[in-house]
Amino acid sequence: METDLPHIVERRRLPSPTMTPQALAWHSGSLWIGSRDLRRVYGLKPDRWSVFEEREAPGIPWAAVSTGDELRFTIGEGSDDDRYVWSYAPHGGFSDKNRFACPEFTGSYLSFDGNHLYLSQWYKQRILQLDSAGNIVRQIDVGAEICGHVFVDGLIYVLRGTEHPHEEWRLARLDPREEIPEVTDLAAVPFACRSLAHDGEQFWSNHRAANQTVAFAIP
Repeated sequence: METDLPHIVERRRLPSPTMTPQALAWHSGSLWIGSRDLRRVYGLKPDRWSVFEEREAPGIPWAAVSTGDELRFTIGEGSDDDRYVWSYAPHGGFSDKNRFACPEFTGSYLSFDGNHLYLSQWYKQRILQLDSAGNIVRQIDVGAEICGHVFVDGLIYVLRGTEHPHEEWRLARLDPREEIPEVTDLAAVPFACRSLAHDGEQFWSNHRAANQTVAFAIP
């Protein structure tokens, strides 16, 4: 890992509305957070930091992303925590109309380029571009474990690093338009981050172990 990287610039650190905040997405001016342990999702107004919607999830909500009109969640189902992607409509809840299994029933974080979903597989250190049925269209190797990614202005920003023996993470960037994207580290993240979202001005991530949600910028 790069040791001389600057740290991200924290702008807000707020108590999560739930315990073990895991999934995180920005959708239509609101933040959406999923609790790993309670298996519930929450819609929040970021200016007042108040919950306006809360629903039970059909499993463990590991990740979320906005796809325009709705959200998509990676859900862990059953005793084996098999991973599926579900649709979620604000004020409507979860729907299995477009549900599909993640490749090999593994995968966690999601991003969206306007046309395709991208799903990361933590231990395989890769991001997969998927078609509408969940089939793999393309594979992007990231070179480290992945705990979040998001599209900003056509580029993928990714949280990559290691969980064991010590949590060490950095924010990196790659251009998916390149045939073999070069991954460039931008800043160190000095907490055990989970998920990555962007609201048009700043990034957001969860500090799950502290039950907090953090807004930050690149230095």
